[in-house]
Amino acid sequence: MSPELLSTPVVDTAKTPPDRAHSRARAARRRKAVVTAARALLLVAVLGLWELLARTETIDPFNFSMPSKIWDQIATWVTHGTALGSLGEQIWFTLYEALLGWLVGVLAGVVLGIALGRIIFLADILGPYIKVLNSIPRIVLAPIFVIWFGLGPASKVASAVVLVFFPVFFNAFQGAREVDRNLVANARILGASDRRVTLQVVIPSATSWIFTSLHVSFGFALIGAIVGEYIGATKGIGLLVAQSQGTFNAAGVYAAMVILAVVALVAEGLLTFAERRIFRWKPSGSDS
Repeated sequence: MSPELLSTPVVDTAKTPPDRAHSRARAARRRKAVVTAARALLLVAVLGLWELLARTETIDPFNFSMPSKIWDQIATWVTHGTALGSLGEQIWFTLYEALLGWLVGVLAGVVLGIALGRIIFLADILGPYIKVLNSIPRIVLAPIFVIWFGLGPASKVASAVVLVFFPVFFNAFQGAREVDRNLVANARILGASDRRVTLQVVIPSATSWIFTSLHVSFGFALIGAIVGEYIGATKGIGLLVAQSQGTFNAAGVYAAMVILAVVALVAEGLLTFAERRIFRWKPSGSDS
């Protein structure tokens, strides 16, 4: 062996990819920390400015309230309950209506969306009717549901269903239409029936489209439940909003909105966690 070869330094190429991965992970953690800090600072700045403007009466504190009063209202509801009962009971009642409406709306939207995406003849027949129904402002249906189903949970569930159904339906429909035709053709060559093609090719391919709609649809379900409770109910966060408005308690209205925002954020976090678990095979970013 020549001296030149013996003097040549050996490069351990096995360490390069891990080093690059570690540096990217550190950069991602730093960016996440910066983003979290910026979000917190923005929230503190907005709340501080709001408090300052209200205390100096630059804005009317009676109509706009202030963060400190909103916090006091939430604390009062937590420790002493509301006029309708405990705060937890009101949250659970609204959450139950929203969850049930969301599940029914998602199931109906996925089934009908996949069916119409796969069966062109059925899509041609039902397409105009779905477009007409989608053009109706669905919030105005809430009073009709109260008349039909009464002040109980059924009217709020119905309001949630009609708000959830259409975004889920259109995403499922588009996902079924966007399936790679080569995959479908290969499955048929291998002898797969229409049922197996739908279950093993179309639905898995449309799952990412469906999950996209789930992120916004739960918010719609909450809106449907709240609007129904606001119009007529025996309990729930929407009724708290209506009562606070009726007594000119601006802090109570904002406090209910804060509680709903927390519930929506928790639901969004759970959906994001489930999506990451299901789509672990998808790259989270560019490799460059």
